[in-house]
Amino acid sequence: MSKLRKSARGQNCTLRLEGCNHNSETVVLAHIRNNQFCGVGMKPPDYMGCFACSSCHDAIDGRVKSDDTYKDILRAQNETLKYWFDNGLLEIKR
Repeated sequence: MSKLRKSARGQNCTLRLEGCNHNSETVVLAHIRNNQFCGVGMKPPDYMGCFACSSCHDAIDGRVKSDDTYKDILRAQNETLKYWFDNGLLEIKR
């Protein structure tokens, strides 16, 4: 398991879709699907994800129907990237 996946444990859900359970004990790194970076049997890289509780993760993976699934996905990814950067898990080299 990568450091980025492990970093999701105990975090607040950054996705916070309608129906979010706000339970940090269920938060995992949810990969953001994009046809360019994933396909059958392939997930995007871990840095293309966000912290999601089990309810929000079900919504973005399509296990639960949600009308606003991607409404806040960019905000969630940006909050997750900021957390990783602020905590030394992501480094920008010059």
